[in-house]
Amino acid sequence: MASQVHPTAIIGPGVELGVDNVVGPYAVITGPCRIGDRNWIGAHAVIGSPPENRGHDHGLPWGGEPVALGVEIGDDTTLREFITVHSGTGRHTRIGSRCFVMNKSHIAHDSLLGDDVTLSPHVAFAGHVEIGPGATLGMASTVHQHRIVGPGAMVGMGAVVTRDVPPYAMAYGSPARVRGANEVGMTRRGIDADAIAVLAERYGAEAPAADAWTPPEALRPAWEWWLARTGTD
Repeated sequence: MASQVHPTAIIGPGVELGVDNVVGPYAVITGPCRIGDRNWIGAHAVIGSPPENRGHDHGLPWGGEPVALGVEIGDDTTLREFITVHSGTGRHTRIGSRCFVMNKSHIAHDSLLGDDVTLSPHVAFAGHVEIGPGATLGMASTVHQHRIVGPGAMVGMGAVVTRDVPPYAMAYGSPARVRGANEVGMTRRGIDADAIAVLAERYGAEAPAADAWTPPEALRPAWEWWLARTGTD
């Protein structure tokens, strides 16, 4: 099925739009940008604008040659009204599949969102942030440059993330700290009760053991993701 693009929306040069997408009134999408299939983009969303870097040539993104790396969006993702997604500088800014990005959220340049990520309203990322698959960020939380939030983690409302958040952790506060395991999130993902109990004990300890940790089998994919990016247990 062809995509449904409102007549007031602007689709700039270098934008590749898949099938069965919805693009709402006054949305602006500029290239280079590759958008998959069955995505829903709300009114006044701005995707692909130049990175907010001093000295970067902003050019004429809605009608001229692209002057930055672009944006990639997977399939079946919802991007609500007034969200902003900036182009990358050293890599494409990427939003995975089946993500749900709520209104007025900001995804800065070079940020990477895995599949099934949920951003509540007014979430804001600085540049070079990476969010693991299935993570959830609460309303008005903010993430500092070059920080990583692991798969399945839950970041609370208004949290200020200045340190990396490990997989399936529950973190909140300013600055955010790990306060326990995201037991509800793990249950919803079908992780068994024994694995949940092991992680809850680890995150509940005042000083987890410093030696190498072998996670339960159900948690191993998330830890492999985490180790590949941070090199820490």
